[in-house]
Amino acid sequence: MDPWTLEYEGPDPQGALVRETLCTLGNGYFATRGAPPEAGAGSTCYPGTYVAGCYDRAVSTVADRRVDNEDLVNVPNWLPLTFRPEDGDWFGEPAAGLPQRTELDMRRGTLTRTFHTVHAGRRTHVTQCRLVSMDDPHLATLRTTLTPENWAGTVVVRSALDGTVSNRGVARYRDLNGRHLAPLGAGSENTGTAWLRCRTLTSGVEIVLASRTLVTRDGRATSCATPTSDDWAATDLTLNVRTGEPTTVEKTVALYTSRDRAVGDCLDAALHALDRAGDFSELARRHEAAWRHLWETCSVEVDSERDQRLLNLHLFHLLQTLSPHTPDLDVGVPARGLHGEAYRGHVFWDEVFVLPFLNLRFPQTARGLLRYRWRRLPRARASARAAGLRGALFPWQSASDGREETQELHLNPRSGHWLPDNSHLQRHVGLAVAYNVWQHYRVTGDVAFLCEFGAELLLEVARAFADMAVFDEELDRFVIRGVMGPDEYHDGYPGRAVPGLDDNAYTNVMTVWVLLRALDILRMLPGPFREELQESLGLEADEIARFESVSRGLHVPFHEGVISQFAHYEDLDELDWEAYQGVRRLDRALEAEGDDCNHYRAAKQADVLMLFLLLSEEEITDILERLGHARDPELVPRTIDHYLARTAHGSSLSSVAHAWVLSRTDREASWEFFRDALGTDVEGAPDGSTAEGIHMGAMAGTVDILTRCHTGLAVREGVLHLSPRLPADLDRLSFDLRCLRQGRVRVEVFRDRVRVSVPASGGPPVTVRVGVHLVRVRPGTACLLPLA
Repeated sequence: MDPWTLEYEGPDPQGALVRETLCTLGNGYFATRGAPPEAGAGSTCYPGTYVAGCYDRAVSTVADRRVDNEDLVNVPNWLPLTFRPEDGDWFGEPAAGLPQRTELDMRRGTLTRTFHTVHAGRRTHVTQCRLVSMDDPHLATLRTTLTPENWAGTVVVRSALDGTVSNRGVARYRDLNGRHLAPLGAGSENTGTAWLRCRTLTSGVEIVLASRTLVTRDGRATSCATPTSDDWAATDLTLNVRTGEPTTVEKTVALYTSRDRAVGDCLDAALHALDRAGDFSELARRHEAAWRHLWETCSVEVDSERDQRLLNLHLFHLLQTLSPHTPDLDVGVPARGLHGEAYRGHVFWDEVFVLPFLNLRFPQTARGLLRYRWRRLPRARASARAAGLRGALFPWQSASDGREETQELHLNPRSGHWLPDNSHLQRHVGLAVAYNVWQHYRVTGDVAFLCEFGAELLLEVARAFADMAVFDEELDRFVIRGVMGPDEYHDGYPGRAVPGLDDNAYTNVMTVWVLLRALDILRMLPGPFREELQESLGLEADEIARFESVSRGLHVPFHEGVISQFAHYEDLDELDWEAYQGVRRLDRALEAEGDDCNHYRAAKQADVLMLFLLLSEEEITDILERLGHARDPELVPRTIDHYLARTAHGSSLSSVAHAWVLSRTDREASWEFFRDALGTDVEGAPDGSTAEGIHMGAMAGTVDILTRCHTGLAVREGVLHLSPRLPADLDRLSFDLRCLRQGRVRVEVFRDRVRVSVPASGGPPVTVRVGVHLVRVRPGTACLLPLA
């Protein structure tokens, strides 16, 4: 089977929504789910289209409480296209019992359907191909070819723009208000052009779609009739068809919003885009060329057909959500891509899994995502002030303006109960922002990035966490109280009325790391920039001294010879794991039984172990030694074993973290976790929610495991470091990089050697270190280095 295609034969009502998610097409600006053009929203179909960064707020009443949520808006549906014989009904779905096939071509970025319809015995073969242009981010096109197999006569084709949609893509949200669009009018012309305007209800974003639908046969277009309403516009085309002769309808759509740059009137912009757009073939040619350039930059190749196809799928959906069009859009990393409405399209901390991939291939995209955080510093500073802190506290869930978007209540679908949600206590999202700033600098060597806004971001996070640490006289240590860690199953102590945990080890160790990086930045910034930044922030010598004090005195709890997930973790009960074998969402299962995860040593996903993904063992050991703990070479493996036995893997990120953490101690187990993460969306996500959107962090994490974890890849001071240790099931791995200072690099890893090649260019040589070997690879040459 072709590793570049995802193929489906026949109908699959049970898996149709997952299929639509995986067949989503996008370009970083907008994306459309792989729903059939002839179908509306229903139990087996949901034709959502989402524009990056287009959010709207709606108010609902839940459990007698007024709750407002900000959603990534399901904008008007551009897909609708159906047809009928002149005296028949509109086509609704493919004929049962006849061949149906859907093929996603990931190399070309196209989705093709072939099927048959039957109207009163008249059988028609239909082929449809669509794309969302990676060349021009405002354009999409759908080509439909009708071939009558046993009849001839008149056919009416209807092409529409549907503004009656709402956010209804997640079943557990359907009791909430999902209406976000107000119609502003629609229209159509006899030339085959239609248009539709609407505006989001509270955020006031204007959204405009314009379509051009033409039927071409012997070079002639047919006549048109045009029904419209305020929130729906259509073009009807009447044509004569002959037995065995194909007739092709091309629908091209332009989408603009008032958030776009260099746009006056959105409708004028959309109509102008249609005027300059070529036909389907021309749009496809340019679109496929754009995809070819993307694949040349970021392909990853392994010697397993199954794994190769899934890797291609992961890369494909990453690039459809975060593309070279992204840096100008002021958007973050939506946890579920632009593929559905789970998590309401919010931004969490998934960029900590995504940016390593982007830093080494699309550094400008990575920088654009960090700028999204920087633009929201005013809100983060206000949150810190409200908590009595200096600096900035970033929200666990973010959307349009950077306020905290975490729900106050969440629904347990197993019990039907609405429960308090304390996830806003996951303060570690700010630590992830600071970590991403430093890693971007380390890979790119871009001091100008630090001077422009990167240093400000990291320092403001450091200030908040330094202030969050308070001195405990009894412990003779600084402590951080009232937080949640990445685990998410623990949000408080049994019997304590106030939510939050004390001294979450992940939070405290990463706090020390961030404070050390803040001190590094203050030492390395050019004098004038440092002085100006300190003055603008009001960062005085006593606060810098506090960075030093907290980084030497923060409490990290231990028990039974391992790092404790949080203070008093050892007081929790052990869970009867045999009774809950195979249950990943323990929180839902226990709550439905009247119990609570807070009573048990049971984690949803890696918490303490996330430290071993983000930091090297040497970095962790150095931090613990700085805090006064003796070096213990067995600490890391003991800690891994302890939590591995107590993790339910209720998150798609859990397998990613464990695959990384185990790669140096148990490569067989690491590979099993990697392959589990690789199949998350195709073979079944832990939460069973792929129908509501892909899992961005897991998709990026799998690529990162192969290209950084198993190769030991790092870029430090302009040198490409490699120290590969391939898993037993992997004999060859190759991938492409594009670093800011070094240009494009091709890396091929075998069991006994590494080959690094640099395409011909006018750029400088690439310096590579593999073990004791340090070589400079000139453009147009390659080097082959042995592995010890």
